[in-house]
Amino acid sequence: MVMKRFFLVVLLLAAAGFTLTAETLRYSGRNDFSNPAAPVLYWSGSSVQARFEGTSLGVTLDDATGNPYYNVIIDGQGATPVVIDCKPGLHTYPVASNLTDGVHDVLLFRRTEGTDGGTAFMGFALDEGCALQPLPPASVRRIEFYGDSITCGMGNEAPDDAGDSVNAERNNYLACGAVTARLLDAEYRCIARSGIGIIKSWFDLVMPDYWYRLNPADADSRWDFSQWTPDVVVVNLFQNDSYLISKMRPVPDEAQIVKAYIDFISGIRAVYPEAHIVCALGCMDATRESGPWPGYIHQAVDLLADQNLSECYFPCKEWTKHPRVRHHRGMAEQLTAHLRGVMCWK
Repeated sequence: MVMKRFFLVVLLLAAAGFTLTAETLRYSGRNDFSNPAAPVLYWSGSSVQARFEGTSLGVTLDDATGNPYYNVIIDGQGATPVVIDCKPGLHTYPVASNLTDGVHDVLLFRRTEGTDGGTAFMGFALDEGCALQPLPPASVRRIEFYGDSITCGMGNEAPDDAGDSVNAERNNYLACGAVTARLLDAEYRCIARSGIGIIKSWFDLVMPDYWYRLNPADADSRWDFSQWTPDVVVVNLFQNDSYLISKMRPVPDEAQIVKAYIDFISGIRAVYPEAHIVCALGCMDATRESGPWPGYIHQAVDLLADQNLSECYFPCKEWTKHPRVRHHRGMAEQLTAHLRGVMCWK
């Protein structure tokens, strides 16, 4: 009861605007602040960071579907997160107890995709008499990723001999993009959906119709790109196109494929005129030896003649499933080295 009584006070303060500040709560991701006291998290990798006093912690979420999963990481212990399996509706989830009496850091991080539905973050539940504390300065670097199931982290925590479709085994925190951002001390954002392509997806929606949304489930929803500008944009798309394009009638030719990629990158460039864009691909079989898809991207980059573009191809691992955590780590190390070079980041 002590934690619950104090949590009600935290909710009232949030509604009044006292805790929803960069000093005490730091949000990352395309989040909906239409109701500032209950911002909605949609996309993989969306997060809330705080610093708190006390020996215990709860997280209150109001989830639309009961499908998403979240990591709660205390004091940077990302290898051993508390995992929240959301239930529909408003619930407080106890996530830490018996902590040392002092100041601790917490990161609430969305593991799963926007297709699982939105989650309203209602606040942190603290011990009576304790409060949120000012956060350290935010990173000045920013990286945004656009991709498909690889970028989402589909199946990355599944056993090697199992399938990839169990929601509890998708962990965007250990996907290539999130790992890369941590290696480079950069703020991370992820706009991705399993099965999506630029020309052809496993459903009636392609990334050119999706990448600009705030709410991924709402075709009329629009993100305001002036709110946040990345230093780097990484695009890892064409894996699903490589599987599905032969099923189209007529089948697009090489020129049409290259043009579709040019058009998509040009859209990114229009909203981020100064960002460095990495045209990436892999590490599944779209980058197999003698495959045409890296060549299509290379042609597009040449035709764009944009000096602030680069290419990064993750080798095919002769792996018939989605990449596991070890594969994502290897991709992240390759991408980190690439970005250190092109951005002169140490």
